[in-house]
Amino acid sequence: MHVEDLRSFVVLAETEHLTEAAATLGTSQPNLSRSLRRVEDAFGVALFEREHRGLRLNPYGRIVLEAARTSISAVDNVQHRIDAVLDPESGTVRLAFLHSVAPSLLPDLLKAFRAVGPSVEFALRQGSSQDIAQDLESGEAEIGITAPRPDPERFGWHLLEQQRLALHVPPNHPLATRRRVELAAAANEPFIGLQPGFGFQRITDELCRAAGFTPRLAFEASDLTTIDSLVGAGLGVAVLPSSAVRGSESGAVAVPLAGVQSRREIGMIWRLRGQLTPAAERFRTFVRSWPVTSS
Repeated sequence: MHVEDLRSFVVLAETEHLTEAAATLGTSQPNLSRSLRRVEDAFGVALFEREHRGLRLNPYGRIVLEAARTSISAVDNVQHRIDAVLDPESGTVRLAFLHSVAPSLLPDLLKAFRAVGPSVEFALRQGSSQDIAQDLESGEAEIGITAPRPDPERFGWHLLEQQRLALHVPPNHPLATRRRVELAAAANEPFIGLQPGFGFQRITDELCRAAGFTPRLAFEASDLTTIDSLVGAGLGVAVLPSSAVRGSESGAVAVPLAGVQSRREIGMIWRLRGQLTPAAERFRTFVRSWPVTSS
């Protein structure tokens, strides 16, 4: 028994006439009879009383009719939802992104895409780089905006932005007046860092290790804006990309790092072993045309 058999049964139940139902369905009477037989065989009972003027739905048939209408409605709803997902003009893009791209990069991307895809919707998820990778693996997200670049064996990557790094210090800090500063000069300072799982914290740890020390963390935050605010309040220092906290009123001073070539790279990622929905593929193609910026 197939869904189309149930559709045929509903029409036959409503007309209670084989010839009329066959004409309505655009099929032959033998085909309609075989379809009805499959439905009756599936439930193990006859669903109509045969009369000389036609058919009459029996009590079993009325039960099946109610269930058939509900089932057909559910199937049609699922098909409608699938068609919507498959439509590149009106589907939904499941997008995961870092907290730090929310103030600038992400809104700019979405605003620009809206101009060419106004009917496409977005299901947004915010988290750490580790969360984003897990969301892509589980299928909760199709595309991510993250940093640094994840495992190239698992994820595709398109660079979007390169951010210069600076040592952020409290106002009136002895290092605040420097034009540039060696990171080693902050070796004895308390650091404000990110919680485990955030990719940018690995960059900070690697820079400090290269400078010959392990940072002493005074506090672990979940986003760069909070770190900047805590630095401005005098709780410690931090390595941050200056553009990530552009326009901040915390009072923290960003001192460029001397002798450091590292940049924070923000990019778009997607799972290599998977197929994007048409809407997500359309968004990925659009983002690939986005110019790489440096800040």
